[in-house]
Amino acid sequence: VKVNAVIYFRIVDPQRAIINVADFSAAVSQLSQTTLRSVLGKHELDEMLAERDKLNADIQEILDRQTDAWGIKVANVEIKHVDIDESMVRAIAKQAEAERLRRARVINAEGEQQAAAKLVEAGEMLSRQPNAMKLRYFTALSDIANDRTSTIVFPLPTDLLPASVRKPEDKSGA
Repeated sequence: VKVNAVIYFRIVDPQRAIINVADFSAAVSQLSQTTLRSVLGKHELDEMLAERDKLNADIQEILDRQTDAWGIKVANVEIKHVDIDESMVRAIAKQAEAERLRRARVINAEGEQQAAAKLVEAGEMLSRQPNAMKLRYFTALSDIANDRTSTIVFPLPTDLLPASVRKPEDKSGA
């Protein structure tokens, strides 16, 4: 990752800026570069891209503290540009795609879980009300009757069939 940043500073004590450091401009530049590397090295790449303001403030605070002895006040730090290698861009894209797939699977699983809970609830309700189950059978028959299939196999409880259609029980005991 290549990072460009701009440091704005002013000399508040010219005597210290001349006496305490040989070349204050070069010293501020070198200190800024090492501080930038140090601070950004502690963060993930997506944090670098998303939280520039926080990183700018952190770098400014560190630089201001260290340049105070030189009579220099760091007024502002701005990360201008973050240049990412092409292989890193591909890796980030793969990571983002994997995260989208993960979220989609979690949402799908949660939906399945909610559907299963509703089916269990419906089954319990139907088991408490036997007439509701008969109505459910008739609704299913009506739906199938509207379908254009030629053969319909539908399990029907024997208590729904009239006695004349039921198979007579074998009373021979054999």
